[in-house]
Amino acid sequence: MGVCYNGSAYQGWQSQSSGLTVQDKLEKALAQFTTHKVSTLCAGRTDAGVHGLMQVIHFDTELVRDISSWVRGTNRYLPFDIAIQWAREMPPTFHCRGSAVARRYAYIVLESPVRPSLESGRVGWVYRPLNLQAMQEAAAHLMGEHDFTSFRASSCQALSPVKRLTQIAIHQHGPYWRLEFEGSAFLHHMIRNIMGCLVTIGQGFESPHWMREVLLARSRQAAAPTFSPDGLYFKGPVYEAQWGLPDATPAFDWLP
Repeated sequence: MGVCYNGSAYQGWQSQSSGLTVQDKLEKALAQFTTHKVSTLCAGRTDAGVHGLMQVIHFDTELVRDISSWVRGTNRYLPFDIAIQWAREMPPTFHCRGSAVARRYAYIVLESPVRPSLESGRVGWVYRPLNLQAMQEAAAHLMGEHDFTSFRASSCQALSPVKRLTQIAIHQHGPYWRLEFEGSAFLHHMIRNIMGCLVTIGQGFESPHWMREVLLARSRQAAAPTFSPDGLYFKGPVYEAQWGLPDATPAFDWLP
């Protein structure tokens, strides 16, 4: 299933005892629709406040229903800010996380002397002007395969800090900035910590070359503070064409 959600009201993706996570709400809805317990796996966990444009999940069930019934039936039991976008029956060889060849994120940031109101939670915020060229030069130091320990949260459970970044695209649309990230996989808080450094450089507090110094330091203490989760969207995984899965949802066109 492809799942779209506004993460503002939830304590992240992963199930917790509070029951206030996206996974908890989704599994409860699936249990109501299928009348049996459903355990899901996801393509990429998201933090509290982070949104999902196309989270991909998989689960096992013996229940047989039309594909459209899986979408409409599950959505009937979901809260208004979570919605199934599509569903597919997949062979046992598919794994929503293991079959992904890349993952994508987008950050939407408002540059304004006044904090966001209507867009609260849906955009990040900076009140000092950002320099596009400086951020692009800094981002170039992160391309390719590196040890990203400097951008790793202390609670990260990944077996290796070595990841491959294939894209950081930065665009400005009036007062809004859109930063696109794509890579093989990401460490816990990796995008938010990279974003903190890009904003620090964009505001002129550090030079673009400082990004390389942070990367080579392999120390979280060398980097800038973690940027707010506001405005961070998990665009979803990338799969090989053989699986025949959608590459986007209508929500992709909503972002600036």
